[in-house]
Amino acid sequence: MKYKESDIAYLKKYIKENNLDDAYYQKCLKKLDKGLPIQYIIENVNFYGYPIKVNKNVLIPRFETELLVDLTIKKIKSYFPNQKVNILDLGTGSGCIAITLYKEIPSILTAIDISQKALNVAKQNAKINSANINFQLKDMTTYKENKYDVIISNPPYISYTEQIMDIVKNNEPKEALYAPNNGLYYYEKIIENIPYITNKKYLVCLEIGQSQSKEIIKIISKSLKNVTITVEKDYSKRDRFIFITNINN
Repeated sequence: MKYKESDIAYLKKYIKENNLDDAYYQKCLKKLDKGLPIQYIIENVNFYGYPIKVNKNVLIPRFETELLVDLTIKKIKSYFPNQKVNILDLGTGSGCIAITLYKEIPSILTAIDISQKALNVAKQNAKINSANINFQLKDMTTYKENKYDVIISNPPYISYTEQIMDIVKNNEPKEALYAPNNGLYYYEKIIENIPYITNKKYLVCLEIGQSQSKEIIKIISKSLKNVTITVEKDYSKRDRFIFITNINN
């Protein structure tokens, strides 16, 4: 089988850093032959400089989500200068977003997910990275507990009819990929709940599908008053993030 050069480079780098032998390398090649993502094979990914354990129970973190976190850090520092912020991560998965924000920003972190298996992975990652995070088994669509300064989420946003790569479709958890209503369902619920889970002054940070910005802006405009909506692009210059701040605070 012809392997992707990026996968082989990733694997060799990991083996060198961890002093692993050729037997491990050959074992990994056999798993690549079966169509498994390299990140699941070595059960590790670097996210914003932090080691994150991944397996079939959680999504593999993408560069886009790293950019979401980077933009969020900058906006928090600007919007809440010299302040310890209370942050809620909706649908935490591997915990990569919550862990990075905890390490980079003075904060109190709560992270929820509907999957206990995902939370088990997130808790391991928090321990690996010495991050004190309050993980809870909760449904983001109905969560209305406590109030936060910052809400962040990379929810499922792929339409059931959208075509995606086989390596993603065949391996990553479907409940973390797909959403009803053309991929908009979780945005509708999150935005609907914002008044119940935010403090007087707040920042909401969302990763979105590349063609969803206009529809999500409509949802926001219908549900929230006196807010500023900012759309930011990813590395490929596609609309990928929406940030919401309230004007009257």
